[in-house]
Amino acid sequence: MTKPQVTLVVSPHERFSYTRSSLESIYENTNYPFSLIYVDGGSPSNIKQYLRSQAQKREFKLIRTEHYLCSNQARNLGLRQVETEYVVFINNDIHVAPGWLENLMQCAQQTEATIISPLICIGNNLQQKIHLASGETWIYLQVKGDKIKRNLYEQYHFINCPLAEVKTQLQRQQSKLAQFHCLLVRNTIFDKIGFLDEGLLSTREGIDFCLSITQLGGTIYFEPTAVVNYVPGPPFHLSDIPYFMLRWSDAWEIASLKHFAAKWNLKQDQGYIKQLYQDLGERRHQAFLHPLLNNLSFGRRNSWLEPILLSAERQLNHYFTKCYSNPI
Repeated sequence: MTKPQVTLVVSPHERFSYTRSSLESIYENTNYPFSLIYVDGGSPSNIKQYLRSQAQKREFKLIRTEHYLCSNQARNLGLRQVETEYVVFINNDIHVAPGWLENLMQCAQQTEATIISPLICIGNNLQQKIHLASGETWIYLQVKGDKIKRNLYEQYHFINCPLAEVKTQLQRQQSKLAQFHCLLVRNTIFDKIGFLDEGLLSTREGIDFCLSITQLGGTIYFEPTAVVNYVPGPPFHLSDIPYFMLRWSDAWEIASLKHFAAKWNLKQDQGYIKQLYQDLGERRHQAFLHPLLNNLSFGRRNSWLEPILLSAERQLNHYFTKCYSNPI
């Protein structure tokens, strides 16, 4: 039997309850030969048992920790075990479409790119709304008088556009941006850049990786015929909530932003970084606070209730994060 050229490294993103659907989509919709390494960071007992049984049945490598992992920690645990020419990092809440891996590999071999990003859709209705279809990111210098300031530019293409309306505009092209929802990487690049940066606990991992790649002269391509779907919660199972709250905690986001800004020599008051601080906790608020507020106010905007709930949620998140000691 021919040894696979590519290894899939599956890792937790923000919840565990989509694990079965995601893994089943990989095995049902992937005909291209692959090895699989599954990194399970502190999933609840039912998911733990499911993954154990699937690892035995399907003969993939399972790496289990009893504590939660930040995303780059989990990816690095898997990456250390990869022996193939290519590696695909894929989150545990991704549903893949037929032909996805074949088309990623074809693009990699034809372009000799360092990174290949698929078309990433979003939502429970599969392949209907675009989440990421290539993008741009770079650091530029802004001159004001005798002062020179480093700034970061980031733009995603076709974000939230209905796929059916823009599909004819999508084509294979060189890009500057990919995200760890799902991306294929030529494994030799890690000999040059080392492992993924574990100082980024919850955010900016994809941008950091792409900046590092382009800094070394590597290339990034977008391949629209390779389609995957990010399926975010809600719904959430009760056992999802602790990891979700830690994953998107203010503490982890702030630590990530400070590390990212220091690494790329960006000032904390730079517009891009400043906006991210203003958006702290937004993923938590989208998932839980906004639906609660909508129910309590019967769908009407409530100017006095929102800041009260926001303050209470933030205090609760800070308390929860202090109670949880993650062995990083």
